[in-house]
Amino acid sequence: MDTGLAAGGRRTVRLPWHAFEHTHVRAAVCHGARGAGAQADTQGPADIHGLLSGQRPRKMSMYDIHFVEEMRALLGDQLPAFLDALEQPSTRALRVNALRPAAYAHCLPYMGDPVPWCGDGYYIREGARPGASAAHNFGAMYLQEASAMTAAAALAPAPGERILDLCAAPGGKSTQIAAAMRGAGVLVSNEIVPSRAKLLRENLERMGVTNAVAVCAAPDLLARQWPGMFDAVLVDAPCSGEGMFRRTPEARGEWKPESPQGCARRQAEILDSAAEMVRSGGRLVYSTCTFNRHEDEGSVARFLERHADFAPEDFSLPGLGASEGGMLRVWPHLARGDGHFVARLRRAPGRAREPAPMQASKELVSLLERFRDEVGAPPDGTPIRQGDYVHLLPHGTPSLDGIRTVKPGLALMRTGRSHIEPLPAFARAAGVAPNRTMEIDDALMERLRAGEKPKLTGPAPGWTLLEWQGLPVAYRKIGKEA
Repeated sequence: MDTGLAAGGRRTVRLPWHAFEHTHVRAAVCHGARGAGAQADTQGPADIHGLLSGQRPRKMSMYDIHFVEEMRALLGDQLPAFLDALEQPSTRALRVNALRPAAYAHCLPYMGDPVPWCGDGYYIREGARPGASAAHNFGAMYLQEASAMTAAAALAPAPGERILDLCAAPGGKSTQIAAAMRGAGVLVSNEIVPSRAKLLRENLERMGVTNAVAVCAAPDLLARQWPGMFDAVLVDAPCSGEGMFRRTPEARGEWKPESPQGCARRQAEILDSAAEMVRSGGRLVYSTCTFNRHEDEGSVARFLERHADFAPEDFSLPGLGASEGGMLRVWPHLARGDGHFVARLRRAPGRAREPAPMQASKELVSLLERFRDEVGAPPDGTPIRQGDYVHLLPHGTPSLDGIRTVKPGLALMRTGRSHIEPLPAFARAAGVAPNRTMEIDDALMERLRAGEKPKLTGPAPGWTLLEWQGLPVAYRKIGKEA
């Protein structure tokens, strides 16, 4: 066994392929022995040496010895299978956008086996590249690692609820929550980093979400503004990222023994803020993409010590079984995913709070009527103005005063002196009723996708939603045919 100092003086362990049974950490893995992890899970560690013997590895991976020892304490005889799983290719998956009726047909060429714990989730077929497709561009799907889908599944969002995704970028879990809400209720998605908040907004719009507000604020600021406001809060917390070791092997070299402790301190701050915003009787889901106990079960235990009004709530997910003490782990050697941890907690019943209702000005009500006449019927909501732009806030949105807002509801229209213009976000909005639609062919779709703005004519002039194989592309003002 080779040991040494990695960058920063950390002690690492590299295990030779022939010494598998001769070291106490038993962490030799063979990148070339695909399937060994699955066999080891049923045959036991004594047989793994036989599976690997005589197979020269193509690649050896270095792990900090503290990480290996922590995993050995957690997994015991399953450690070799776990480490072997980290050497296998990362899982690739997508979620069909349930908000778009045409989405399934567009996703079908890329879909493999279903993801058991997500009704809209599918593993991506070998060799398929859906991310470059027009279907992805126009919101038929969201590419998301399969085990990451467990967090929103455990949250169990329902139409009509008020839900907060506190650490939301880039938007995978928010768009999964929105699909379950079916456009009813309020989803507030927060991201503290401005550049990532922009990406969050773009993904919400691409997927056609109409009932979301995206903000960019520190959790403690939101907690002071919105105490007891949400039926459910999701905290997919920043973590040491041990579940990323398979997808990004270089992350193994960035891991440090002190990483879990530092992350746990930040997680505690975020969870304390999140707890303030859960209504009485509401639920809080905490998730990470890491494996160590300090950030997972430890963070939950310390939270419960600080918050006597919360208690674990058991749940179950198809393909993964039931939680224990409200907590569930996804291990890469036991499930088809890179790894995740999820916990669900319930706040004790009590008195709930409701935001003050908003009233639209007469001018905005009149603009909304004009929009319905010229463009189409938007979803329910309260119109608000930001300069020349009009947005539609979902009913029940909490006060946004003093909070940096990057997506104040659905971006509806831009107004001029004598005209209105529907915005791209409204063109992508799911479940709305345009007054006029026009189906376009592949050639025109590609021109529009490239940013061209060709002049179009048709039998029914006016603002028209251009659709490609059932997916919304853009609004264009159609001229009258000669």
